[in-house]
Amino acid sequence: MDDSNIVLEMKNISKFFPGVRALSNVDFTLRKGEIHTLMGENGAGKSTLIKVLTGVYKIDEGTIILRGKEIKISSTQEAQNHGISTVYQEVNLCSNLTVAENIYIGREPKKNGSIDWKQMNADAQKLLEERLNLKVDVKKALNNYSVAVQQMVAIARAVDISQGILILDEPTSSLDDNEVKQLFKIMKKFREEGMSIIFVTHFLDQVYEVSDKLTVLRNGKLVGTYDADKLSRIELVSKMIGKDYGEIQKSTRIKKETNNTKRERFIVANNFGRAGSINSFNMEIRKGEILGFAGLLGSGRSECARTIFGIDKSTSGDITINGKKYSYIYPQKAIEEGLGFCPEDRKIEGIVGDLTIRENIILAMQANRGIFKYLSMKKQQEISQKYIDLLRIKTPSMEQKISNLSGGNQQKVILARWLATEPQLLILDEPTRGIDIGAKGEITELILALAKQGMTILFISSELPEVVKCCDRVIILRDRNIIGELVGDEIEESNIMKTIAGGVR
Repeated sequence: MDDSNIVLEMKNISKFFPGVRALSNVDFTLRKGEIHTLMGENGAGKSTLIKVLTGVYKIDEGTIILRGKEIKISSTQEAQNHGISTVYQEVNLCSNLTVAENIYIGREPKKNGSIDWKQMNADAQKLLEERLNLKVDVKKALNNYSVAVQQMVAIARAVDISQGILILDEPTSSLDDNEVKQLFKIMKKFREEGMSIIFVTHFLDQVYEVSDKLTVLRNGKLVGTYDADKLSRIELVSKMIGKDYGEIQKSTRIKKETNNTKRERFIVANNFGRAGSINSFNMEIRKGEILGFAGLLGSGRSECARTIFGIDKSTSGDITINGKKYSYIYPQKAIEEGLGFCPEDRKIEGIVGDLTIRENIILAMQANRGIFKYLSMKKQQEISQKYIDLLRIKTPSMEQKISNLSGGNQQKVILARWLATEPQLLILDEPTRGIDIGAKGEITELILALAKQGMTILFISSELPEVVKCCDRVIILRDRNIIGELVGDEIEESNIMKTIAGGVR
């Protein structure tokens, strides 16, 4: 490999946060005219590495070498001064300003001490048409255009600032298939012009469409850097989740029921979906089963569950719950129909940190009853104590603030909240993430016990052993689509990985 083509080197990069080593001696090399993709699951360190490079975070250890010279980057402005430009997943522009203003904000051409509007509009038009093949009226406000066009405007601004290094951080998350194809054409054009692109994505299919190199991170550490055309999908999946495919094939599992089609159907989704979130899907959830969702980050697992519960409103199809058909559902109606939902991010979407354990437990039950049917304090205490005992929540008092509990006990309180509503279907999105081994075991055993009692469970987990242990049936997703289903003895880690990867190639 010709080292003269190296544009950027990051050596032994480490970053610490209180109690967390987010990056540990990570190396990364970027060459001229290369699309280099960063891959990894949640918490792998992708975003932290990008933020270190762009000056959002200051590195604690390591060096950054740009075009052969060691540099220090302590702010986003310094990164831009070095010719490193970034386009983030969320379009970070001013929607009330014109397209041209957004491209040149802070860098407006001047004439006689004032902004040269004619020149700025002409420059913006030329930049968009020649570099991105995009024809829009640059004098119109940005909010007149679609998310895809806004994304292109953000890229145009970044390209105009860039001196050869462009970072695209999850740029395809809000784009449809045709818009993604257009973006990839532009990326390939930039590559041909000699630009170096760092591409961050969680869409497996997209990786192989544009990437020259792949760098995989896991738990803040470098797994390795590979030629994209020499790394199979199954190998990539294995490296991302830290499981060797060959070894997994030898693993065994508990024998499960192989035919649950005789169970009564509780939910039937027909071409149900949400544009830009989860593609239309057909699905049945049967009473008393533990149905698993498996897939990599961004596969659509959580989005599918959120659409079923109505947190995200569906835009296509219909859903039937207990024989009642709905064109869309919303959380209040979902709760009335016997659904409960424990979200993936307990700190943001689950717990209410300033409320007590008791108040957090009765929250969903009270919301379902309405403000005019207030639960008495005695009833609240009875319910709370019941689930504190049942789930073995460690606390000196139910009046303790939930924010003072450990992660595992916070998770148990959220479970208690939904168990108190006596749901027929309980959706559990990553219920064991970020909690200690003991609490994980307790929650897993609780899930199995609830299913034995007849409760239906929709179980989402990145931990494949948990999926294998708990589930009667597993639906596998990739890139916002349902791509496969495993039942009974088919549910093995090796089969899940193979399906996610699209087969071994």
